[in-house]
Amino acid sequence: MMNKAAVEVSQLRVQRGHVRMFDGLDVSIARGRITGLLGPSGCGKTTLMRSIVGVQRVASGTVTVLGEPAGTRALRTRVAYGTQGAAVYGDLTVRQNLRYVAALLKAPRSDVDRVIDLVGLSDQAGQTVDSLSGGQESRVSLGMALIGSPELIVLDEPTVGLDPVLRAELWELFRSLADDGVTMLISSHVMDEALRCDRLLLMRAGRLIADTTPNELLTETGADDPDAAFLALVERDVQQHRATRRTRRADRAEDEA
Repeated sequence: MMNKAAVEVSQLRVQRGHVRMFDGLDVSIARGRITGLLGPSGCGKTTLMRSIVGVQRVASGTVTVLGEPAGTRALRTRVAYGTQGAAVYGDLTVRQNLRYVAALLKAPRSDVDRVIDLVGLSDQAGQTVDSLSGGQESRVSLGMALIGSPELIVLDEPTVGLDPVLRAELWELFRSLADDGVTMLISSHVMDEALRCDRLLLMRAGRLIADTTPNELLTETGADDPDAAFLALVERDVQQHRATRRTRRADRAEDEA
């Protein structure tokens, strides 16, 4: 399994303040595919991504990435992380931002022009980030994650707030990267983006409620669109948890008797 999986998460437990985010989460992410991590805001998508890239404190469990423990030095140039907020320097140009990251990663300077072209910012390469539109700024942030040709790219809602045309262009880029063997883990709360993924991890309230494919999701639920399919899975999850709680209450009552 390990030679086929880019990421293996086993019995992950994460506590943030008084809130238990995960209580024994198990996840496997295949290499060279686009895996969509979908669910409503606050369901745990970002916490899982932070755990995978090694910047989240975990209570227990293991997270193995490309055969190494998450966050280890050996993964520094092999894993890229694009946060939801644009992680860029506004007073620097597009090219200067990317050169800075290339220097940190010891990537060749030629990588900068390659990435600028990939994210479609050749005409804006000499502009400061502060002078760009919101969509262009998002592309700079994405470009910083692409420097160095990482094997795993983790992107937290990279298309949020973007117009439909730019969203479509970015998904074409994601598909091209996956076709070249890069593993893509992309989170979103926009369910129609599920259809662009190879595999789907659907989350709710810190739980994985489905590990499926776009076709299987629609077939299993009988829904015509991803939004309706997700709502059907949520309702099924709610009913299962109610049944579990009833069983536990009955067991406790029997023990007390």
